[in-house]
Amino acid sequence: MKTGKLVLITVIAIAVIAFWGLGGTEWLTLDALKQNRQALDQWIGGHLLVALAAFGAAYVLVTALSLPGAAVMTLAGGAFFGNAYGLVVVSLASTLGASVAFLVARFLLRDTLRDKYRETIARIDRGIHKDGAFYLATLRLVPVFPFFLINLTMGLTGMRLWTYAWVSWLAMLPGTFVYVNAGTQLGQIEALGDIVSGDLLLSFALLGVFPIIAKFIVGFLKRRKVYAGWRKPDRFDYNMIVIGGGSAGLVSAYIAAAVKAKVALVEKDRMGGDCLNTGCVPSKALIRSARAADTFRHGDRYGLESVPVKGSFRKIMERVQSVIAKVEPHDSPERYQQLGVDCIQGEASFVSPWEVEIKHGDGRVERLTARSIVIATGGKPALPPVPGLADMNPLTSENLWSLRDQPQRLLVLGGGPIGSELAHAFARLGSMVTQVERTERILGREDDDVSAQVMKQFEADGIDLRLEHAATEFRLEDGEKVAYCEHKGEQVRIPFDQVLVAVGRAANTSGLGLEKVNIETLPNGTVPVEEDMSVRYPNVFACGDVAGPYQFTHAAAHQAWYAAVNGLFGQFKRFRVDYRVMPWVTFTSPEVARVGLSEAEAREQGVAYEVTRYGLDDLDRAIAESEDYGFIKVLTPPGKDRILGAVVVGNHAGEILAEFTLAMKHGLGLNKILGTIHPYPTWNESAKYAAGEWKRAHAPEGVLNLLEKLHGWRRGKASRPNN
Repeated sequence: MKTGKLVLITVIAIAVIAFWGLGGTEWLTLDALKQNRQALDQWIGGHLLVALAAFGAAYVLVTALSLPGAAVMTLAGGAFFGNAYGLVVVSLASTLGASVAFLVARFLLRDTLRDKYRETIARIDRGIHKDGAFYLATLRLVPVFPFFLINLTMGLTGMRLWTYAWVSWLAMLPGTFVYVNAGTQLGQIEALGDIVSGDLLLSFALLGVFPIIAKFIVGFLKRRKVYAGWRKPDRFDYNMIVIGGGSAGLVSAYIAAAVKAKVALVEKDRMGGDCLNTGCVPSKALIRSARAADTFRHGDRYGLESVPVKGSFRKIMERVQSVIAKVEPHDSPERYQQLGVDCIQGEASFVSPWEVEIKHGDGRVERLTARSIVIATGGKPALPPVPGLADMNPLTSENLWSLRDQPQRLLVLGGGPIGSELAHAFARLGSMVTQVERTERILGREDDDVSAQVMKQFEADGIDLRLEHAATEFRLEDGEKVAYCEHKGEQVRIPFDQVLVAVGRAANTSGLGLEKVNIETLPNGTVPVEEDMSVRYPNVFACGDVAGPYQFTHAAAHQAWYAAVNGLFGQFKRFRVDYRVMPWVTFTSPEVARVGLSEAEAREQGVAYEVTRYGLDDLDRAIAESEDYGFIKVLTPPGKDRILGAVVVGNHAGEILAEFTLAMKHGLGLNKILGTIHPYPTWNESAKYAAGEWKRAHAPEGVLNLLEKLHGWRRGKASRPNN
């Protein structure tokens, strides 16, 4: 491939040099065309087909190499061949030459740019796939844009050659006709500017707006098609109805109310959703109790006497419920009513794209209409179809919080973030925990060294890690619960008291009546959303776990902004959701916090990177707190300080990560972090020290060597004795 590119570059360079060296710029001028017209006319009259072929080949060469003179050659097409032949040969040759330039740019540059800017190129390609033909036609219709730049730029995108060729040919026809027709009246032209008047340029500009107008027309027709068979209400009860009172629904309703829209929030269970009632809040409360138990158990780390932990599991779980109760007012119906949201207790299902039916707890049914509807029904734990599992009364992150008696032997299925967090918490609270994971390590989305650090702590805390184990059957044997797993072709028997299942989540879509409005769910259970978070209909949106691809509370809130704003103002302007900087934290000990690319993802995507690493065992604050373990790893492009991704493994990792997330979001590099004053001694100093490691690795050795010599010379001069 490299040889081929080198050969092509050499050929192009020779052709361009030859063009300039043989006086090509002098031949392709208006004056030269006029002077030689009579002689050429005579020759062409006796060799029409040969002349057409030679002219077409020359035109292809000029446009393919982006040489000056295409406008004059277009005039020549009209002057020598007339309107009919001239228009045909010029339009075909210009399209072919443009296509060759397109292919050359793609062959020489696209792979290099794609390797270097993979995400950016992928985003451009998605836009080109969706709207590229419209924008190409717009550019071709307006002569202000240099055509050779269009050829080269479009070659760097993912546009299909056939699409590029026919759109270019069609859109260039009006301009080609004007120049060819002008060529038939060559004697009346004194300069190229005589051809295109101000009025004609304005006409072309208006013509160039046509593809944009056409885009709106196509969008209108698409909307007509998707809404076919539905009757839009003449009046609406609400501007927006939000189905689901979890994180995504609450944020959507909050935004709508904040801009004075009339909004209804329908929730069939408890406000706050999973995060408040069964997810983030209770799990972090349990993890904090577990961490306190670990501190008591290892008091000798801090110069204290280690003591056995004799906590009451019932009191721990009651504390968890008290934490939920304390946070609950933030998400309560009363608070949202005060904000201007109509909070409705009931189960909503679609009747039409603008209407939902709500079944209340007392059996009453009502129908409400809204200009836009947001689906924010969240998700639920998924249970794998393993024989006998349902008979074990399995625990999940949903029903776990009703426990009051601590399981002595807890089997945890799943090595993802939820399974790992809960496995570690129960182990530190005194349960004998066995964690089963199908793959060769836990936290499979993270790099190997990250997983290894967490697994080392898990084993130190007594967790029995069963990696590459797949649960195949559950049985009750002589009153004892038993799980059978397959491990490298052998059957393994694991007795347990209770099993906690954490192998993924499924979207909550049952009962929504999606089939009534022809919305089909994806294989993973989520609803298919567009980049503006709409679902099939321009006025129906989804956000949060029901939409994917991320199942984080902060991701749900992020999506909710787009759903709410597009739902309220989408007729005027639509925003595409931005996932470029999405952080997440796994709250094990040590914590794992990441934003951007991991090493594995960078390798998979072909992104060139280098790694800067800083060990938290070097941080003064970590040493002072006897928590001096873990590391920070930052990925940057070779030789540059732009952050591609960062991971922090250690205590307070989630807080440390915030600085890298902010830097990535706003395009700040490691040099900016290094130049920022951080208070001492804090955990966040570690971000500055990581930036310092990058700076040391990229110190200008040549300059430093010169400075060393300068300082040595100055010492020698200053130390000479006075005479």
